[in-house]
Amino acid sequence: MLIEMLAAAAGEAPKNAFGFAEALEQGGVIAYATVVILGIMSFGSFFILFTKLFEQQKVLSQGAKVRETFWRAGSMKEGANKLEKNTAYRQIVDDGLKAQEEHAKLTDPVEAHDWLHGSLSRSEAAINAKLAGGLPFLATVGATSPFIGLFGTVIGIYRALIKIGIAGQASIDQVAGPVGEALIMTALGLGVAVPAVLAYNWLQARNKLIAAQLSAFSTDVLGYMASNGAVVPATKAAAPVAKPAAPAAAPIKK
Repeated sequence: MLIEMLAAAAGEAPKNAFGFAEALEQGGVIAYATVVILGIMSFGSFFILFTKLFEQQKVLSQGAKVRETFWRAGSMKEGANKLEKNTAYRQIVDDGLKAQEEHAKLTDPVEAHDWLHGSLSRSEAAINAKLAGGLPFLATVGATSPFIGLFGTVIGIYRALIKIGIAGQASIDQVAGPVGEALIMTALGLGVAVPAVLAYNWLQARNKLIAAQLSAFSTDVLGYMASNGAVVPATKAAAPVAKPAAPAAAPIKK
């Protein structure tokens, strides 16, 4: 008897008509389209974040390897062979060596320093442009997703006003659904925008750090090549020679 009463009470429990799925059903095509667009923006933002972090970490790790091994090589070509192919620092070295070889083929006399500097600058610009790829998408998401969510908010409030006008009175059961839908759209827009803005600023800061390291390395390569190896970075400088020990004092004769 008790079990039957509990089962009957459970069957008569009121169904929640104001959940997330119910709000989307009330919003119709516009609500579903807004959620889909924001979902695509959010997925794209996190995809770019993780892929760019992987690229940046690869360049930063190679920078540490360059400081440890590259400048200890006997020549620029030998040092280049120690670097991984298709990487940022290897690209700078290869472009510098190629520019040095092509300088002798020029019919119009151009100073070697200017020619090498221009080639290395173009190499840096290409690397920085590749690292910056995808960041405009993050900036666009951070700037537009709140307004996309606001569009869904406006539609929800509009639907609530229509229900109030038809009913002639503002009862909570009539406006709870549209108003809840409007608030959900606002929250979704902000939830997509905030991570995109944070990711954009973080990746930009890391790109500036990488650009500074690449610029310093490019300057070292230029100095080394323009001086035929006479100018070397501090990391390749020879260790100071230890001073010879002072000779022992002669024994005093008695």
